[in-house]
Amino acid sequence: MQQHALASRIGRVGVWHGGLGRLPASTARQAAAEIEQLGYGALWFGEGSATKEAFTHAGLLLAATERITVATGIANIWGRDAASANGAALTLAEAHDGRFLLGLGASHAPLVQLRGHAYAKPLAAMRDYLDALDSAPYEGPLPDPAPARVLAALGPKMLELARDRAAGAHPYFVPVEHTARAREVLGAGPLLAPEQAVLLETDPAKARALAREHHTRFYLELPNYVGNLRRFGFGDDDFAGGGSDRLVDALVAWGDVDTVRRRVQEHLDAGADHVALQPLAADRGLGLDQLRELAPAVLTG
Repeated sequence: MQQHALASRIGRVGVWHGGLGRLPASTARQAAAEIEQLGYGALWFGEGSATKEAFTHAGLLLAATERITVATGIANIWGRDAASANGAALTLAEAHDGRFLLGLGASHAPLVQLRGHAYAKPLAAMRDYLDALDSAPYEGPLPDPAPARVLAALGPKMLELARDRAAGAHPYFVPVEHTARAREVLGAGPLLAPEQAVLLETDPAKARALAREHHTRFYLELPNYVGNLRRFGFGDDDFAGGGSDRLVDALVAWGDVDTVRRRVQEHLDAGADHVALQPLAADRGLGLDQLRELAPAVLTG
């Protein structure tokens, strides 16, 4: 699928939801159907070391919806070989009218080691995986168009690979400044679809505490994210205690609806084609109430 057609299909704003992988299938199906009804253009979900397997999960969400694009954000390349990923992606795209988007990532050393693999040279590993994906045989019916793929890319070299070997990039846990830099590396054509955590809470202390508990504290334990944030002027003091106020505010758009709308627009102005909103909620809640409230503001324009 050409990048401009992909951007048009998924629209300016979608939803990223890591919590769906921990829910009963019936609850996940209901949530996906409501997110589609609200008008969001894509539903992204993560693949953790102990959550639902990415392609099985995608099939569940695709079967529960009719129009929305369902995207792995991301499928871990250490989780299955390239031939299996290729067959799964083609199967899902053919069965569901091209609504499947394949997001691939090299993940992080601690998470890869949990799977029993040695995490070394992630860029080379991704390049080899893409080579194997492109050469994998497949005898089932082919979808038309073939499923697009995007890469979880933070640094310049992975962004270059996303530019040259994929339809674009899906950065996660990044400030708006990363979006601007990613667009410079990608150039004008490829899709740029960053994730953006959001929280409808106007009390600063409550908002930052919840953001640390349910978002930043975990991801600041992963070296790839910390290394990327250092590129944008954050330092050791910002990474302590679940993140400084400055860091939390850069990574989580908290406040009222208009605050979130402005952050989405900042990403779009910086070069994003699509922004995937991740609602944060206490007790690992779904945050559907926030998505309902945000939809009229962020889906227009």
